[in-house]
Amino acid sequence: MSNSLAGTEIDWARLQRSLAIEAEKGFLDLQGRQYCFSEFLQLTFQQAPASLPLRLRSQWQKFAIEYAQYPKLGLAQRQHLIAQTRSYLLHLKKDLETPLPTLKPLAESNPEPITSKTKPITRSPQSSARSVTRSQTENSAKPITRSQTSTKPGTRSTQTVQSSTQGWSGLSLNHALGQVSGIGRHRSAQLAKLGIYYVRDLLFYYPRDYLDYANQTRIVELVPGETVTIIATIRRCQCFSSPKNRKLTIFELQVRDPSGGIKLSRFYAGGRFSNPGWQQKLKAQYPVGATIAASGLVKKNKYGFTLDSPEIEILGSPDDPIESLKIGRVLPVYALTEGVSADVIRKAIAIVLPAAEQLSDPLPATLRSQYELIGLPSAIANIHYPPDTEQLALARRRLVFDEFFYLQLGFLQRRQQQRQNQTSAVMMSQGEVIEQFRELLPFKLTNAQERVVQEILQDIHSPSPMNRLVQGDVGSGKTVVSVFAILAAIQSGYQAALMAPTEVLAEQHYRKLVGWFNLLHLPVELLTGSTKAKKRREIHSQLETGELPLLVGTHALIQDAVQFQRLGLVAIDEQHRFGVQQRAKLLAKGQAPHVLTMTATPIPRTLALTMHGDLDVSQIDELPPGRQPIQTSVISGKERMQAHELMRREIVQGRQAYVIFPMIETSEKLDVKAAIAEHQKLSESVFPEFSVGLLHGRMSSADKDKSLNAFRDRETQIIVSTTVIEVGVDVPNATVMLIENAERFGLSQLHQLRGRVGRGSHKSHCLLMCSSKNPDANQRLQVLAQSQDGFFIAEMDLRLRGPGQVLGTRQSGLPDFALASLAEDQDVLELARKAAEDLLDPDHELTSVPTIKKELASRYQRLLGEECLT
Repeated sequence: MSNSLAGTEIDWARLQRSLAIEAEKGFLDLQGRQYCFSEFLQLTFQQAPASLPLRLRSQWQKFAIEYAQYPKLGLAQRQHLIAQTRSYLLHLKKDLETPLPTLKPLAESNPEPITSKTKPITRSPQSSARSVTRSQTENSAKPITRSQTSTKPGTRSTQTVQSSTQGWSGLSLNHALGQVSGIGRHRSAQLAKLGIYYVRDLLFYYPRDYLDYANQTRIVELVPGETVTIIATIRRCQCFSSPKNRKLTIFELQVRDPSGGIKLSRFYAGGRFSNPGWQQKLKAQYPVGATIAASGLVKKNKYGFTLDSPEIEILGSPDDPIESLKIGRVLPVYALTEGVSADVIRKAIAIVLPAAEQLSDPLPATLRSQYELIGLPSAIANIHYPPDTEQLALARRRLVFDEFFYLQLGFLQRRQQQRQNQTSAVMMSQGEVIEQFRELLPFKLTNAQERVVQEILQDIHSPSPMNRLVQGDVGSGKTVVSVFAILAAIQSGYQAALMAPTEVLAEQHYRKLVGWFNLLHLPVELLTGSTKAKKRREIHSQLETGELPLLVGTHALIQDAVQFQRLGLVAIDEQHRFGVQQRAKLLAKGQAPHVLTMTATPIPRTLALTMHGDLDVSQIDELPPGRQPIQTSVISGKERMQAHELMRREIVQGRQAYVIFPMIETSEKLDVKAAIAEHQKLSESVFPEFSVGLLHGRMSSADKDKSLNAFRDRETQIIVSTTVIEVGVDVPNATVMLIENAERFGLSQLHQLRGRVGRGSHKSHCLLMCSSKNPDANQRLQVLAQSQDGFFIAEMDLRLRGPGQVLGTRQSGLPDFALASLAEDQDVLELARKAAEDLLDPDHELTSVPTIKKELASRYQRLLGEECLT
């Protein structure tokens, strides 16, 4: 970094790359590595290159001084300096009449906002442009020059936002916002807090919601809860300080239209608003007899109806067009942060919106026509300021299609490349060991199990590596299906590994497999964090010599000391609980092993395509015969005695029960029952005649084993637990589960917990105790009470809580969609998947559609978290 560029030709690409990296690193000076970034820029600008004309050298050398101070600058100052530098370099390049360098993924090739680690806003995938809701109160906007557009017959004329062309000449998509007339340095610094630095960034900063003020109505037709616009005449205007609070100013308008009258009020808090001069000036803007347009949410009060914090505009006459950015239109609502108001974003977007015409559309016209998609420039313009809800829907559909389309293209192309570039062992799909296993099973496979087994055996009989996800409901028999794949590998001379996320689940698998493998005279071992050192060394040795064909374990399997002689198959249970690197580390212990992943959490198809679009998915959608439905009831705290009585009756008949709590210990902040305190209460006061065990995540592995074994062996009749028993605990004698504070769990998680009972031949019960008075909480739990179908429940959970929490964690590895909603846009996702498949089928390399190939490379690079420079 000590080499200066002084006296040499300007290395444009190097300068632009350095600026891009700093922005992507969150303006943290390349993560604080001895200020190497600012040192490089300081040396770069210290002396102007010989090729630079004298008239252009002044600003070049000024940057050296500014970058010398860079380590001491705040975040906003750093952002502004880099934006200035980028803009200067672009203009300088143009002045020197040299073509701009092609860089990826800088602003000119980046269709989405440049983000940094310090970006304060995370937009929820559940926020949808289809929903029209009321947001926070916003200040009125000053009118901006407009052009009138056609409207529906019988409705008031609407206005399409159109910026004045003043100062627009030469403005490009990569123009820094600080240099845009009407935005300037101050507003660009505000927008930088949202990760918005360039014109392109602003265009792709989508609204998170909308307010429908396009609904114009008469006063007599107002309905509480609707957002409307009224046209009325001012009959009276008042502006005064509140008698109770002199710093609160009240502004009131009495208005009428031919159908009736209404009072509109606005409130201004702060000492400057209580100034009589300011109040008189505001009052003078609304003279009696003037016509106004007012938009807002209709509310009912003791005087009748009103509009909540209305937006108001004075009209010259009732027939004049509405000039406001807000009133009488579908109003965009943006994600904000401290110091950035909605008006700042709306005004800035209105100024740069004509630049959307410069956007090139990667999708060919034939593809857009085939799937009925509007062009990208129109979609961007109408996602921000749609003339009506129909145009908004078309714009949103196109942009949501893009988000899904490139994701699916990337998934499918990666799957094709893996199959072409990697060769796995061709394993026998039939054989003596598999047939022996079929004969040993005390039951017949269900049709769904048999179908999935054949899909797996067909996969591993191919030289292309299998990458299949098996998902099935609780108790659907995924483990027995996986054994067929494991045995196929073993009889073909390979080793297999089965990895589970918890010791409880790993031990559960081991117990089942030992029972089967002993009958087949095949060894199997268990490796977890609790495995003793001596046993661990024995397992390592047997793996390396090939004596051990199957190893079951937890994260312990990925340790460096674990070396397989010939690993051919990897099975991963509850795979979403492992990180990408953890899974990859296990796969690296073999030469392109076949991979079978499993999950007991039913995943809706939309979620499966979004998370596992590069996998083949098998679904076990049939339960083994003879399993009785679990009687599920939603109860309140008042019915706790009846719940305890049901448990007592079942235990007297020789059964067992679970009591589940959301927390281990009592919290002062949350009114939630905790396992440790309630265990003591239940064992001493409620069920003193029974043995009550305790199980939670903070217990040592030995104590967990002791508690579980006591429950399995019926030494304890009741076990008090947290969600540690969600998967992997199989006690057929347990017939009752009481879940305290059930409203704090997701539906999919409750369904998993419920699956711990009903595993035997006796009728079982699941009691969901709801402590919340919120009717929505009770209604949500009723979904579980009315259905035993895990896939239906998962679909409902997706709609109610969003994809991240359905998977049990917000950090679920899901892509961050700006607009798309997995719950609401299933049809568009299916369409995008089909379009991607049709495009890739005849043209794996996308050579016939270079614009799509280029866009995919840019988007997928960001999706994978790769840096623009290596």
